[in-house]
Amino acid sequence: MPGLMHSLVPRGVGRGAALTLVFASVLAAGAATGSLPQEDDAGTEMKARSVSSTVGPVDRREMVAAAAEAAADGKSGADAAEEVVSRSGDRWGAVYDEREYEEFERALDGSYTGVGVSARRTADGAVTVSGVQPGGPADRAGIRPGDQLRTVDGRPVGGRPVSEVVALLRGDGTEAVEGTSVVLGLRRGRHVWTESLRRARLTPEPVTVRRLGGDPSSAVLVKVAAFTKGAGTAVRDAVDAAPERAGILLDLRANSGGLVTEAVTASSAFLDGGLVATYDVHGEEQALYAEPGGDTERPVVVLVDGGTMSAAELLTGALQDRGRAVTVGSRTFGKGAVQMPSELPDGSVAELTVGQYRTPAGRSVEGHGITPDVGAGRGAQKRAETVLSGLGGGS
Repeated sequence: MPGLMHSLVPRGVGRGAALTLVFASVLAAGAATGSLPQEDDAGTEMKARSVSSTVGPVDRREMVAAAAEAAADGKSGADAAEEVVSRSGDRWGAVYDEREYEEFERALDGSYTGVGVSARRTADGAVTVSGVQPGGPADRAGIRPGDQLRTVDGRPVGGRPVSEVVALLRGDGTEAVEGTSVVLGLRRGRHVWTESLRRARLTPEPVTVRRLGGDPSSAVLVKVAAFTKGAGTAVRDAVDAAPERAGILLDLRANSGGLVTEAVTASSAFLDGGLVATYDVHGEEQALYAEPGGDTERPVVVLVDGGTMSAAELLTGALQDRGRAVTVGSRTFGKGAVQMPSELPDGSVAELTVGQYRTPAGRSVEGHGITPDVGAGRGAQKRAETVLSGLGGGS
């Protein structure tokens, strides 16, 4: 298992939702959870495995015994382990069977099985399509952002948490495979219809870049949907390719997290080395550092909201604490717990909390989030563009 920070949702939400939040960039009542890298004896980054008998608040021996007993009785070891985790009080702990975890890791590599839509909930409780992946099943069927999603496979979605809706779209268990069907009930104005889609293997673009104006010094908007594989390098490339005096508006809204290493790589676009975050594992403090050589002169504004989670909060905190960016928007989600994976006898994997990470100034993100320098709700992007222009970053 590679060195990853995973983006999951808390217990009580379908495990399929966890596999979706990484790439759907859905603002939900869920949270990102994470596993941070350690170094093996050869200095190679690896995913740390829990080997002690007690992992965080979970008694690993009890969890392993419960999973082994269930497997011996022909039952689900993952479900048995999940019961132990639920009783432990580990808010962010989760257990995945072998197939689910493989799908999860593929998602972090930048691909997933789904229909290619992200969603948001409106103030009146309706669920609308907030984004459609070009070339995906929903796009080919003519579904557009702004369409209201009324039902999924006949089940009404109004009032449901967005994370549950996304889990229904993706499917769970045997449904969550390429080629399976899902029927959506939709509304566009007065037009009401149903659409049958087949799930497909999709590879969304985690980073998109566009100019905010037409002149040579116009600012550049870099939107990071999730820190999947390659996202950090894409951010660095975008900054390197920007005009010399152009500012960068780094949009991390609704970014549910992803790979810690990618967030650290992204920080290296703006920092000349130095501390990005510290974290503890079983009481031992470790640190993450940016690579030297980043652009430390270009004006930067980071745009955040309540859907900015985990690895995205780690990056935001680093740039804020080190005076490298002005942050604009609303307070971030507040997920700073560190998870480590523990493989169970039946091949399922438990992600269990072992510590927390902190910003370079020593602030804990867990339960607090990051308060932006400039508060903004509606019209946050316009506010951010104004701030960036005031910093001399163009418009």
